[in-house]
Amino acid sequence: MSSSFMHPHFLWLLLIIPIALFWHYYIKNQQEVALKMSTTEGLSAQKSWLIKVRPYLFLLKLVAICFVIVALARPRNTQKSNYTDSTNGIDIVIATDVSGSMLATDFKPNRLEAIKQVAQTFIQKRVNDRIGLVVYAGESYTRVPVTSDKNMLLNSLKEVQYNGMVLQDGTAIGIGLGTAINRLKDSKTKSKIIILLTDGVNNLGSLDPISAAEIAKAYGIKVYTVGVGTNGTANFPVSKDADGNIIFQPQKVEIDESLMQNIAQITNGKYFRATDNKKLEDIYNEIDQLEKSKITENRFMMFDEQFRPWLLIGLFFLALEMILSRTLFKSFI
Repeated sequence: MSSSFMHPHFLWLLLIIPIALFWHYYIKNQQEVALKMSTTEGLSAQKSWLIKVRPYLFLLKLVAICFVIVALARPRNTQKSNYTDSTNGIDIVIATDVSGSMLATDFKPNRLEAIKQVAQTFIQKRVNDRIGLVVYAGESYTRVPVTSDKNMLLNSLKEVQYNGMVLQDGTAIGIGLGTAINRLKDSKTKSKIIILLTDGVNNLGSLDPISAAEIAKAYGIKVYTVGVGTNGTANFPVSKDADGNIIFQPQKVEIDESLMQNIAQITNGKYFRATDNKKLEDIYNEIDQLEKSKITENRFMMFDEQFRPWLLIGLFFLALEMILSRTLFKSFI
């Protein structure tokens, strides 16, 4: 709840008060006639309280005017309330590569964990959208169908990890994109988005990535593609030692950027290259800005008028001044 004035321009009238005071106590005094007397001995009697109080009658009138001016400005307490009447949200599927190369350490702590961290922030921002999660390597599967349950989605995202026992290792970009399309093709929303992330080249799968992109276009699905990997070389996992620890070796980073650009172009999306954690975060922020949900929001304002007490007090003081000036102080000049 907040306080405001309906007609605040009336408060400018308060400038009359200092002007009136100046006129009353300075200009008016210059108009009084001086009376010279040889002695004031006969006038030395004690002044009555009426004589002392009478100059304050004018102040009483000014106070009354102040209250009336404030009442004219219409003070009121304002209580605002709003609710979302309808939303035109976006259905989004995040399709991320979880092949063994996603454990490369050119991102901190590695590519897969960096993607999960940034995706988590992105999901939390998209409060009006439904989001799903697809993971792929040599094969793909839907980890979370398109849902508005962000808590379930975030919990599932945290559990995503490379596991060669679940998915065949490799990079089947076409299969991953195709699975994401299946989650969106029957969606009734006007905007359908896939964020497709990979760190390699398409080397497995029965569905060609370009063919998958054409299918996405037919269903009105826009694909934002993201190539994940630094320029040059990075430490890739190559094997495990006797204790089960992953052994890393420097290898050249290879991303089929031409393919990713073509997929984005066909579907009217955009291709991004993430070379470090900060760039990956910036990419998600840019996608967040490019794809905004439309929200219709109704706002209500309740007003509690407060001018009546000000007006009543002002009229009371004004009436009191008029009564006193016409009764107790009527005989004073």
